[in-house]
Amino acid sequence: METTESSVSFDETDTRRDEMHSTIDAWIDDLVTAVDEAKVSDEFQEWLDVQSRFHDYSYRNTLLINRQCPETSRVAGYRTWQEEFDRHVQEGESAIWIWAPIITNQCPKCENSPSYHENSNCEYDETPPEEWSEGLVGFKPAPMFDISQTEGEPLPDLDAEATRDADDLVEQLIAAAEEFGVTVRIVPAEEWTHGEAKGICEQLSLFDAQPLVEVRDRENEADLARTLIHEYAHALLHFDVDDDTERAKCEVEAEAVAYVVGRYFGLDMSGSVFYLAAWESDNPDVVRERLGRVSTTAEKIIEVLDG
Repeated sequence: METTESSVSFDETDTRRDEMHSTIDAWIDDLVTAVDEAKVSDEFQEWLDVQSRFHDYSYRNTLLINRQCPETSRVAGYRTWQEEFDRHVQEGESAIWIWAPIITNQCPKCENSPSYHENSNCEYDETPPEEWSEGLVGFKPAPMFDISQTEGEPLPDLDAEATRDADDLVEQLIAAAEEFGVTVRIVPAEEWTHGEAKGICEQLSLFDAQPLVEVRDRENEADLARTLIHEYAHALLHFDVDDDTERAKCEVEAEAVAYVVGRYFGLDMSGSVFYLAAWESDNPDVVRERLGRVSTTAEKIIEVLDG
């Protein structure tokens, strides 16, 4: 699914702003339609099914995983790989240890498991332990393995990378960082410490309010440009947003901005369709609902780069 054949231009000064508005509106309509189509595809549904079987790890576990295996990409337990993905841990591989939750019957008063409750000073005895509701009572070390430590059936893969010649777009984006009010760093892949993320946007320090954008270096310059645009959009739109409930919507906005700007510069942004379908699988119309923010930010980035 290709989104454009070449870059576009708005050469006429008198009509430029109106043409930019109408073209971007049309592109986002295209994007919402494409997200709807992606959602019903068998390929996307198979991919979603696989993603649902990988757990979201806590910050503590993410640190543990990265310290033990910095190049990790997909982590699961021995039996999970075997029974759910038809893959097998290779002989001689060392486990990656994380903290796994212990879920069992929990005392309504002291919140301990039956064995700990019995040895505690808690006097709760209104209902027997077998009738207590289950809850989190602690954590235990658990062995996990990265997909690189296994062999077997391949996982379904959706190519979410931008493609086509990026010309000097990466250099333009880096040069424009100061005008966007961000500090930018292209980090060599071997020095990357943010797991599977292609890029991040965070506060530079406690004393410097300027956003820091870091992206993992790669050979695909078109995708590197897409990631830079995505993180610049976060810096411009979301740097003061700390509400976790807004995270998915922020990702939709940032990727929609990347989609629009990427199309303007002639990149194939069809991978964004799957990216957005995954983030907002229940409601792709969130892109259209936030059209104003997306359009304004995309126009700002385009104007700076074209300037």
